[in-house]
Amino acid sequence: MNVAQASETRNPRRSPGALAATALFMRRTLHHMGNNGFGLAIEAVFSPIVMLLIFTFLFSGAISGSVSGYIQYLLPGILVLTVVPMTVYSGTTLCNDIAKGVYHRFRTMPFWQPAALFGSVIADGLRYLAALLTVLAAGLALGFRPDGGIAGAVLASIYVLIFAFCVSWVFALIGIVAKQPETVSGTSMMIVYPLLFASNVLVDTSTMPRWLQSAIDANPISIAVALTRGLLHSTASSVDLAAGIGVGFLLVIVFAPLTIYVYLKRQSR
Repeated sequence: MNVAQASETRNPRRSPGALAATALFMRRTLHHMGNNGFGLAIEAVFSPIVMLLIFTFLFSGAISGSVSGYIQYLLPGILVLTVVPMTVYSGTTLCNDIAKGVYHRFRTMPFWQPAALFGSVIADGLRYLAALLTVLAAGLALGFRPDGGIAGAVLASIYVLIFAFCVSWVFALIGIVAKQPETVSGTSMMIVYPLLFASNVLVDTSTMPRWLQSAIDANPISIAVALTRGLLHSTASSVDLAAGIGVGFLLVIVFAPLTIYVYLKRQSR
């Protein structure tokens, strides 16, 4: 036995713990994000501003009669409308790595395997935060003033970030099951956009027929938007809080364990 072998025997290398491994994969995701700065700017800065401007000036005259009146109702919904489609990126990233064989390499390494999922999903929160700050800044420039002040804006932003984290597990599961990243994008958008536009993001459901109003109000996006709007304007009721937090919690307890199970099962093949 040589000196190196003797030293390794006395001080065996320990595999990283769950937190350390998760932090490592978060840094990996952030590194890839930094390498695509232009794409991040388009997705988190340019697109949210364009979307806000289009909906504000397209619907303000017909719905509220003025930009300043409509922006008070619209902006909370735009926060959710901007961030939720971005959660699809978690699924496409996972699918892309699996398709390239990267995760087959990971399964041979001695670390907590679900860290690859948690690190990617959590790090995407930076993307969501950039989009949220962009929309809030643009909204303030257009005349949006939250009745809840800074505290309400902070609470609403935190909730939207948590809700996005919960939703991202749905698309992480799709990313693991799908064969190609393009399939993830196509399938996910077929789920996301009907839910987003059949919601209370753009219009008040009280103007709809009762049967349609009931269906729209039961939409998870509508529930999340109602709580976001309530937090921003200090009108959130206990029912809004329970429903908004509950729908996110339900998504996590259903899809997070299922995603981890499918991921580990696929790795073992």
